[in-house]
Amino acid sequence: MSYPPAPWPLQGQLWLSLFRVPTAVDAARPAGLYGVAFVSYEPDSPLTYSELLVARPVGRRVRITDIWVDSPDSMAGGRELWAIPKDLCDFRLDTAHTGPVSRTEWYATRERRPIAEAGFTDVSRAALRVPFRAEVHQPPLEPGGAEGRAPVRGTAKVLPCRARWQFSADGPLGWLSGARRLGSFRMSDFRMSFGCHVPTPATGEQATDPGPRQAAD
Repeated sequence: MSYPPAPWPLQGQLWLSLFRVPTAVDAARPAGLYGVAFVSYEPDSPLTYSELLVARPVGRRVRITDIWVDSPDSMAGGRELWAIPKDLCDFRLDTAHTGPVSRTEWYATRERRPIAEAGFTDVSRAALRVPFRAEVHQPPLEPGGAEGRAPVRGTAKVLPCRARWQFSADGPLGWLSGARRLGSFRMSDFRMSFGCHVPTPATGEQATDPGPRQAAD
């Protein structure tokens, strides 16, 4: 397997809904706010693939709790560069346009068993391109391993949309079945740098993303 070095200059489409989980699932998935997204990484990204992810805010940072892709290279790069717990699954994406309205259907399955499916309908086509940023911080994937750190910077046209989700009750995201959906939006034609260079606080100079760090004892 071969994956590009950090940072990854990515572009594509993202559909995201916010959910409120009322009770803790386990230590890694406490009660609180979660974002669930389907993503299509398109040409001219260094890797083109589909993705399903679940993430939650931890202070000012973001932690990815569950994630699947259909690219072995993306899985290996995510794990080795940033300790992101990527696994493999299969995706199907269907898109239809009726006049100005766009409808998108996503399906994610693993070994022919459903994980999640979602449908999105645009409610607006007018949006300004706006900047976004995040700091993804990941715990080690195994005891004694390295933490992951991935600054994210980019721009996108952010549009509200209507969404419906279905999580397989006996699948790995069954714990989201009873969660309350708070809102949904689409990040259209996003362009971002994942694991990008960031200015150092002291000098303002550009510093290379350090990638994984050894976990503190």
